[in-house]
Amino acid sequence: MASAATLVQPTGEMWKQIRIDLNENVNTRDRDLAIIKEWLKKQPHLPDEWSDTCLMSFLRGCSFSLEKAKRKLDMYFTMRAACPEFFTNRDVDRPELDDLLKRAQGAPLPGLTPKGRRVTFCRATTNTIDAHYLNNAFKVAMMYGDVRLMEESEGIGGDVFILDASVVSPSHLAKISISHVKKFFICVQEAYPVKLKEVHVVNVSPIIDAVITMVKPFLKDKIKKRIFVHSDLKTLYDYVPQKMLPEEYGGSSGLSLDEINNAWIEKLRSYKQWFKEQESMIANEALRPGKPTNYDELFGIDGSFRQLRID
Repeated sequence: MASAATLVQPTGEMWKQIRIDLNENVNTRDRDLAIIKEWLKKQPHLPDEWSDTCLMSFLRGCSFSLEKAKRKLDMYFTMRAACPEFFTNRDVDRPELDDLLKRAQGAPLPGLTPKGRRVTFCRATTNTIDAHYLNNAFKVAMMYGDVRLMEESEGIGGDVFILDASVVSPSHLAKISISHVKKFFICVQEAYPVKLKEVHVVNVSPIIDAVITMVKPFLKDKIKKRIFVHSDLKTLYDYVPQKMLPEEYGGSSGLSLDEINNAWIEKLRSYKQWFKEQESMIANEALRPGKPTNYDELFGIDGSFRQLRID
């Protein structure tokens, strides 16, 4: 059995199908990587070099569209500068992160669905989660995302998120910072090479409709249509094989969600130095050709979102 923190990679026919889904030509992908690396060196406001593995993750997430990959990369490094609350002090042994990780879980499951999709299961383990935990929860989510940039060595067929809403209450909803939620969704949708295929909400209560209504304005239209609410876990199994799921949710993976998350905490701990080094990998607006990015405009004080223009 794979380790609880292992990202099992696609092989065989699944691997071949994912190559098609990602528009990846194994004969030309190294050339595409070289083009992106050369482009990065020529951008005065961006880091000169970055991990080949991370850059390849961006190419795959952008279906090997070089122009889209450039936009995503520029946005990624821009967001890292614009949102220090998400991208600095990323040490799981810091008291505030240690506290959060005892109250909430959100690690990827080891295996892949039959379509080659990665499943991430998120839940709070106590109802004593308050609004002040939100930025740290978003920070940890980005930490998982950055580790995956390094470790998804073959690419996947997309992402599936399962959200357990059992402890969500009206008091939580009243305290949520809309601006923080908006920043998070802009980061995920515009700066990360994520192909979000499905979002499943389980253990629902009447308040969930209000939560979904609150976040929908920050979601792309295609993602809004991929949210599924389940009043019974059995309907979840139509999308995610029961054999993949942790034991607490009727799964037969042989792993509990606690085991999976504890293993991932150790993985995050092993990346401690890497996270620290990544803090300098940001966009320098003083060196950006043309007009520097205005963060207030970027996040849309008026409710809009402004795309970066890439030359």
